[in-house]
Amino acid sequence: MPVRPVLSPEVLRWLPWVVAIAFFMQSLDGTILNTALPDMASDLKENPLRMQGVIVAYMLTVALLIPASGWIADRFGTKKIFFSAILLFSFGSLLCALSGTLNELIGARIVQGLGGALMLPIGRLVVLKAYPRSELVRIMGFITIPGLLGPLIGPTMGGWMVEYLSWHWIFLINLPVGLLGCWAVWHFIPDLRGSERTRFDTLGFVLFGAAMVFITIAMEGLGELHMPHLRVMLLLFAGLACLAAYWLRAGNISNPLFSPVLFKTRTFAVGILGNLFARLGSGALPFLVPLLLQVALGYSPSQAGMSMLPLAAAAMLAKWVARPLIERVGYRTVLTTNTFALGLMLASMGLVTEHTPYPLLLGMLAVLGAINSLQFTAMNTVTLIDLDDASASSGNSLLSVVAQLSLSLGVACAGALLGGFTGDGGEEGVDTVLGAFQLTFLTVGIMAMLAAAIFLQLSPKDGRKPKANSEHDLEH
Repeated sequence: MPVRPVLSPEVLRWLPWVVAIAFFMQSLDGTILNTALPDMASDLKENPLRMQGVIVAYMLTVALLIPASGWIADRFGTKKIFFSAILLFSFGSLLCALSGTLNELIGARIVQGLGGALMLPIGRLVVLKAYPRSELVRIMGFITIPGLLGPLIGPTMGGWMVEYLSWHWIFLINLPVGLLGCWAVWHFIPDLRGSERTRFDTLGFVLFGAAMVFITIAMEGLGELHMPHLRVMLLLFAGLACLAAYWLRAGNISNPLFSPVLFKTRTFAVGILGNLFARLGSGALPFLVPLLLQVALGYSPSQAGMSMLPLAAAAMLAKWVARPLIERVGYRTVLTTNTFALGLMLASMGLVTEHTPYPLLLGMLAVLGAINSLQFTAMNTVTLIDLDDASASSGNSLLSVVAQLSLSLGVACAGALLGGFTGDGGEEGVDTVLGAFQLTFLTVGIMAMLAAAIFLQLSPKDGRKPKANSEHDLEH
């Protein structure tokens, strides 16, 4: 058992606030951007339906670096790495604001992602090491509240900034928050390191990372990048080959990046696969809805931002009912029913037209937000609930990677569908932008409904007795 560090009362009092600042920065940045995409596209002289690369570049960078974050923190110390992460995220935000072309913006988002990838997992790691297990539920609950506030105020703030200032301010707002975060980290974050030097699985990291990059670029190739189908197929094959090589190697070495042994725990295996496929639908939601409202229905940025409020508010309220509902009926029933309902609601967004009553649209978004929130909470908890203490850290890291990867694939998939449906107006294409959105929502909804079959593999008794590591349940 590692010895818990002795920290001063002042550090213990302020540490959760510092981590909460980092959580807030990242969640705000992730949601404030979506409402601004059409205005950014106009300014950069790009098609707004081809802007998914701005989101995918960030998410993919975060997913790539998460596996290395724990080792980096153990090797160089949590204070230096956490400070560098916030500084790098803030610098990336400045580069985003100064970008003059789409390629420059995507490059700046990658820099931003390098910082973002280290902020959340290392903030969580500091809390896990600094507080006794009995305090974790309370502390984790506190630091995730700002993360939930980001989606609530992000779309509205982004809409108002775009309409009355410019899209550059959605990145510039990170600078004062980042400076405050850097000062707070230097004063209140302890410099914790690993108790023993471990060897990093470099080859495993390269293989796993290459698989994620190749598969994501293949999806992007169908949409924004307009790659020939032969090149897309080669990239997809290369990604799957790297993934197969990683898992074959991981089963034969002592300290792999992620051990295949984790998948012997049924709830973990079902949870990981369910996260991957169910999030393909829910990950497309924050990208598609603001574009639908602005590009297809003609809403102003501030109107679109305000229209996202019911979705975020219902998501926060759903957190209160998630635990008692799961305890009452079990994970299998909640996840199969909720995943099917998520797909049904996503598909129903394909029925929205210019004549849809505004209150009905807001109601649909609120229901979607509540279902999506319940989905995240149930999936994350069931994935980790049966892992022992020795496996919890590695399992939690893989869950974070899969969550980010599936969200980026969801956005890339939605972009590819939009691009395909607006292509030629032929057999698969349609003549109107609204028609392309309708078909995209319908397709994404069907994909999400099919994911319900994965959660049917759970036993009705799985997860009914919560274990100590369920407190690792962070909402996203």
